[in-house]
Amino acid sequence: MPRWSELRPLVTPREVVFDATERRLSRATTIDDLRAIARRRVPRSVFDYVDGAAEAEVSLRRARTAYRAIEFRPRVLRDVAEVDTGTSVLGGPAALPLVLAPTGFTRMMHHEGEIAVAAAAARAGVPYTLSTMGTRSIEDVAAASAEGRRWFQLYLWRDRAAGKDLVERALRAGYDTLVLTVDTPVAGARLRDVRNGMTIPPSLHPRTFANMALHPAWWFNLLTTDPLEFASLRTWNGTVGELVNHMFDPSATVTDLEWLRQTWPRTLVVKGIQDVEDAKMVVDAGADAVVVSNHGGRQLDRARTPIELLPEVVAAVGDRADVLVDTGITTGGDIVAAVALGATGVMVGRAYLYGLMAGGERGVDRALRILRDETARTLQLLGVGRIGELGPEHVRLRHR
Repeated sequence: MPRWSELRPLVTPREVVFDATERRLSRATTIDDLRAIARRRVPRSVFDYVDGAAEAEVSLRRARTAYRAIEFRPRVLRDVAEVDTGTSVLGGPAALPLVLAPTGFTRMMHHEGEIAVAAAAARAGVPYTLSTMGTRSIEDVAAASAEGRRWFQLYLWRDRAAGKDLVERALRAGYDTLVLTVDTPVAGARLRDVRNGMTIPPSLHPRTFANMALHPAWWFNLLTTDPLEFASLRTWNGTVGELVNHMFDPSATVTDLEWLRQTWPRTLVVKGIQDVEDAKMVVDAGADAVVVSNHGGRQLDRARTPIELLPEVVAAVGDRADVLVDTGITTGGDIVAAVALGATGVMVGRAYLYGLMAGGERGVDRALRILRDETARTLQLLGVGRIGELGPEHVRLRHR
């Protein structure tokens, strides 16, 4: 048997971390790890709102399967001692080809909400997109991320005057990009929300009180911090889907996009493109960029998988507009694959929300650090020194 004197040099005690949030986040090495932590930290209805998709959730599974089917083509004996993950996204600098996507009701995931996300994005050097359905004002988010790039996302509302007011406020507050989401003429059937009885804010009923015992910190923060308030209303007693159908305009057409182009003098992005002809149409109408997106699988189930559609859209409009892509992106390798297939950058929503639920602002920092480190490591293993050197020769979709 070995003697203790021989074993002692091999025994390295783990450093004791007294801060509970830091201890929790230190165990997360992937976005999936953050997802697992988030699931334990918030009520089921809140987690499912983030994690779920429409109907049978086929679109979301297909998107993630498509990224798993990516095959990289590495080259060797290249100098990758230092790699540059920085790039230009819509005319401005970004430390990664990454934009934090707009997400609604963000303070429901954690009481710090959009302020935390915007601050983390500014530190990481990537743009943050505030949603129309955000729970912090346009002005408050601008103040919290004075050094960061701020985008604002807009839905076409039935009340056009209210929408125009939001656009004007974003302009005055210094947002450099407006993102128009066009894939929500009506709400998708998000069945997890329906089954959970999800309302905004969460309703108090007998089952809710039972849930409080499992998530006391979340409930304490919800009930003792500022009430959930939105750009358009203070409370809503129905489901998220009912709110969408009440507010958004299913009669919107490309004419409305042309009106918005005349109203907004800065960069204009159209999000929700799922067809090549639609990409051409919105670029012809004045869009500076498009996001190939099926809304994270949360609208039309079994819609086209964005990463598979991406090369077709790039071929059609890439010489006239930037092309971004979202849905199913959970790793830095996914980011690298999308750029290699022609994307200017990617948008992620769930990935940073898992971090927010797991640990507030520090959780978002952790999520962004994971994606940054994975992106840099993927570049090194591919034998690529800079994001700008990526091309279709570095990747292929195996199932094609």
